[in-house]
Amino acid sequence: MGLFSSLFVFTVLRDILLLAAGLILSPGHDASLTLWSGQWTLILAVLVTLGGLVIARRPARIVNVQIPVPDLPSALHGFSIAQISDLHVGPTIKRGFVAGIVRRVNRLGADMIAVTGDLVDGSVRQLSAHTAPLAQLTARHGVYFVTGNHEYYSGERAWTAEIRRLGLHVLKNEHVVLKHDDASLLLAGVTDLTAHHFDAAERSDPSLALRGAPADVGARILLAHQPNSAPAAADAGFDVQLSGHTHGGQFWPWNLFVRFFQPFTGGLYRLEKLRVYVSRGTGYWGPPNRFGVPPEITFIRLMPALRAA
Repeated sequence: MGLFSSLFVFTVLRDILLLAAGLILSPGHDASLTLWSGQWTLILAVLVTLGGLVIARRPARIVNVQIPVPDLPSALHGFSIAQISDLHVGPTIKRGFVAGIVRRVNRLGADMIAVTGDLVDGSVRQLSAHTAPLAQLTARHGVYFVTGNHEYYSGERAWTAEIRRLGLHVLKNEHVVLKHDDASLLLAGVTDLTAHHFDAAERSDPSLALRGAPADVGARILLAHQPNSAPAAADAGFDVQLSGHTHGGQFWPWNLFVRFFQPFTGGLYRLEKLRVYVSRGTGYWGPPNRFGVPPEITFIRLMPALRAA
């Protein structure tokens, strides 16, 4: 899949080059260019595919991010969250890969760990042995999970039960309040934006996730698999949203086009008072190719927002 994807892109670019060359070169030069460009089209496709494979399979890099939050209590300055997203345990991502991610996340010593969906591509029966290392994730305030669209493709009810069995807290349009030193932080999670297509009762709702929430928390953080949850999260009054889903386009050149379909594609954004961080993904979906878009484990720290003078 990865090779033919890259081969298609380079073939289109080659055709554009040949079309332009046909207008300005003599027939002899045009024939030479046709042979030469055909060889390099194949070579470049193979090199990009092999490079993308190496990048996809090597340990995910640690991306450090500071997110400013207005009126953040001093006790929450530097509150840390390790985020993993879009691991896609399945045909080519197995137990060893997952165990390596768990070790790297635990070494960060984060106050909290967030797993923002698309954990699996397959049934519990097929993959439970490979997701088992997730039970070793540990953080002061626990490990929290929200569903992505691929959980619904793979049997969401069974996976929710299995993820809870592993010790992760699954948040489905609900919240918890974390007491951190002398302050409190509200952490909420919503189901995937497409969840209602599989179960009408699972409709994603950031406002519902805040029902019964105290008014005096130091920050309100939402875990939502798809970044397109942001408008509803902003309306609900959240300070921060952590998402995944886009993979940042996963590999060149699709990383150049994904922004036309996803306004928040990768990195930190602002929507009104809401800060949205979109992980580019810790694993990959489909072809093991991450050329130009390396996988990440995100280490987030909350910081006070600077007020304008």
